[in-house]
Amino acid sequence: MQAITIFLKKIMTAITDLIPIILVVVFFQIVVIQQPFPQIWEVLVGSLFVIVGLMLFIEGLEIGLFPIGETLAYALAKKGSLIWLVIFSFALGFSTTIAEPALIAIAKEASEISADTGLIDKSAATKSAYALGLRLSVAFSVGLAIVIGVVRILKGWKLYYLVIGGYVIVMLMTIIAPREIIGLAYDAGGVTTSTITVPLVAALGVGLSNTIKGRNPLIDGFGLIAFASLLPMVFVMGYGLIWF
Repeated sequence: MQAITIFLKKIMTAITDLIPIILVVVFFQIVVIQQPFPQIWEVLVGSLFVIVGLMLFIEGLEIGLFPIGETLAYALAKKGSLIWLVIFSFALGFSTTIAEPALIAIAKEASEISADTGLIDKSAATKSAYALGLRLSVAFSVGLAIVIGVVRILKGWKLYYLVIGGYVIVMLMTIIAPREIIGLAYDAGGVTTSTITVPLVAALGVGLSNTIKGRNPLIDGFGLIAFASLLPMVFVMGYGLIWF
């Protein structure tokens, strides 16, 4: 009985999270477009799947990804090996980003559009190489970003110094980068902060700051995601300089 109650509470939480989206869609469909929903049963079934999926996703984060990220950060910090901590941080950022569904989708779309507009050859091999190179450059930049964020936590550096300096570099790169790559580069900063990357990276920062004496998890534990969004913009614009 208690399990059913907990399940219903989690479902209600997921429904509450989706209510703003549902209200916006319903308002524009009925009030602005003034048409009934097409395929209403498919819409209802799909909405049910979204609610259950969101509930399961959040539950998975809470019982799986967050604890394992914090545990690994704690164990490596206690081990006292900076090299292994840096390797783990880079590997975590690289692997979560290379597997990010949003990045896979945008890299494939970017290769198709670049081929259609004549920026790259239309052969399948060239498009595949371009998409893979884009994914690798973004993944490498996120791995490096996580390493910088971890070193910041260890050293106690101020977050805003690094963020401001990073965006100065982004602005300078924007001046010299090919204009065809700038929009894609800015989008790349957003797709890296998605379903897989964020939970593990956030857990790493919080776990590490909990372990190190004198660090505040609220002040020092967060901020890794900012680096994960910032460096991909720089690296993708650099990637554009190589290709175009």
